[in-house]
Amino acid sequence: MRIAALLSLLLAASLLTGVPAEASQNPSPVAQTRAFVDDAGADPANADADDPAIWVHPEHPSASVVLGTLKEGGLAAFDLKARQLQHLAVPAGGRFNNVDVVGDLAVVSDRGRDRVRVYRIDPAGAAAGSRVLRDVTDPAAAPVFSASESEVDEQRTAYGLAAGRDPRTGTRWVAVTRRHETRVALLRLVDKPDGTVGTAPIGTIDLPASFRLPNGKTWSPCGEPDERPQLEGSVLDVEHRVLYTAQEDVGIWRIPLGDEGFGRPALIDKVRSFGVPQRFDEATEECVADGPDPGFGGKWLTADAEGLTLADGKLLASSQGDSRFVVYDRAGTPRRDFRIVAGRGTDLVEHSDGAAITTRPLGPLFPHGLLVVHDGERRPAATGPSGEELATTGFAFVRLEAVVR
Repeated sequence: MRIAALLSLLLAASLLTGVPAEASQNPSPVAQTRAFVDDAGADPANADADDPAIWVHPEHPSASVVLGTLKEGGLAAFDLKARQLQHLAVPAGGRFNNVDVVGDLAVVSDRGRDRVRVYRIDPAGAAAGSRVLRDVTDPAAAPVFSASESEVDEQRTAYGLAAGRDPRTGTRWVAVTRRHETRVALLRLVDKPDGTVGTAPIGTIDLPASFRLPNGKTWSPCGEPDERPQLEGSVLDVEHRVLYTAQEDVGIWRIPLGDEGFGRPALIDKVRSFGVPQRFDEATEECVADGPDPGFGGKWLTADAEGLTLADGKLLASSQGDSRFVVYDRAGTPRRDFRIVAGRGTDLVEHSDGAAITTRPLGPLFPHGLLVVHDGERRPAATGPSGEELATTGFAFVRLEAVVR
């Protein structure tokens, strides 16, 4: 039975019984990538896994590819058994944050240089299990947000990213959030005569940094004095021309898209700590409580609100603070939450930063689709030359039917 039909039947059953449509069982990964180590002595050096994307092979679904950003470690491609096929280093000064796929292009936010990097995906290479990606970034690509290279060095740069094709016009959209700011930019991909791909701006929107609470007070999320509440996890619902984007210490926004940019945003869910008074302690460089919880927060997300992905009318969000995932409908109504727990030879997933879904059948390993998530704490951690514990991260592959039954 197709996933969409199965969801409809289960939703109807839940309305009759009062039980959530999806099963309450917590799934386990069936495969995991190698662990990456955020250390200068590792190979690749300073590799901190962050965000995945899935490219579905148009002719051989079982040869589909998972992509993953590794920050200063670059970009990696994996087969469906989570084996690494290719690794690409970052350009000088680069730091790859988020990745998404539109058509045969992988699009990456380079937070180090405030650029959108573009890589063409080779179906023949993917089918052969060899070279998959080729850099086709326009060498003259301008910074996404910065007015100059000196401003790039201040690192208020391209951060979260989502890509998709507008079904009405065919425009390839790229939505990019800005580090330490509340701004989101909408770009379009532009094919250049030399075969490279650049970007052109469509519009920007600035989301709120402070909020009026029901008790009449004004609240802003706590952070360092020069930082505004940033956004990262994002996904485009191209069918309905909508961007979902997660403001880490606030919640999830739904923003309509048009030919000229963004429409009116709506905050569809809040983190539990929304409205809680906090202050920044300069001595510890941490946010500390500064009053009682007034009870204006949501019930599902524990900050940070992070990775977003969308499939069959369901929005999946990472509740990073408590290592859970929350499933919403398109209107933003929560349906259930779950954890990804340890399985046979696989680790549990903790503090996930990014996620990607496809409902396409991908052969015998993933006959009903695939969910890939970032794992922020791979266990056991690596050990450094002096016996110190080094942080390790990676990506976990989960059968979609284990998440949506």
